[in-house]
Amino acid sequence: MEKGAVTAVRQASIADLDILAPQFDRYRQFYGQASESERIRKFLRDRLEHHQSVIFVALREGAPIGFTQLYPSFSSLGLARIFVLNDLFVDPATRRTGAGAALLEAAADYARGVGATRLVLSTGLTNTTAQALYEKLGWKRDTEFCTYQLGL
Repeated sequence: MEKGAVTAVRQASIADLDILAPQFDRYRQFYGQASESERIRKFLRDRLEHHQSVIFVALREGAPIGFTQLYPSFSSLGLARIFVLNDLFVDPATRRTGAGAALLEAAADYARGVGATRLVLSTGLTNTTAQALYEKLGWKRDTEFCTYQLGL
């Protein structure tokens, strides 16, 4: 796809499951996960039906080229709503066309609109391309806290 083509971003609904599931599958495969079409559809359906996440889809000439998924959370110290930007994916053939930035801006606009005080995300230490985009759009690297995980 050409760089000059316009990317439209909109909030997804359950009606978008057929276009979201393949994008989500490619995203997971990008991170080394096996393709699991039925589990993916169920996972996304559950998130959307139970209002457990907010998903934005990027379209170019009507075709899906990426998405981002936000999970609601809260800041106890800030006494405020926040969102975890857990997933961001743009099809490799359409990267560097502004789709990633458009998805991030849509997520930020949504979060502001519902009164959230911040978005948070994590990315791989070696994912310097994504880090450059985040920083270009005003995201700040956390220098106060270390992040730990406990696998269960």
